[in-house]
Amino acid sequence: MLGGKIHRATVTTANLEYEGSLTLDEDLLDAAGLAGDAVDIWDITNGSRLTAYALAGPRSSGVVCVNGAAAHHVHIGDLVIIANFASLGDSEARSWRSRTVFVDSENRMMDRRPERLPIASSV
Repeated sequence: MLGGKIHRATVTTANLEYEGSLTLDEDLLDAAGLAGDAVDIWDITNGSRLTAYALAGPRSSGVVCVNGAAAHHVHIGDLVIIANFASLGDSEARSWRSRTVFVDSENRMMDRRPERLPIASSV
């Protein structure tokens, strides 16, 4: 199940020389429940899909820094979705609500709520 997600964050830094990971504003990490976890990074701008692990950056900094080899695929200014997944038993899964964090263009949290399913439309 989707555990947590930061939706449409803006990449602020890319650091090829770091050993590898994703550095995120600690406020966003906490709000989405991603601290220390393996995360998927889905680049909205160019379609790249990567896996990394989340490290805490300075609180209230808005930092979204892609480190190591992943910096070849995600660039400063790209919009990304950052997500993790949770393994749950049947009873826990039935009441589970993911934590989706919505940010503005400076990666400041605007809203936090469970993800809403799209409404099917008839064409």
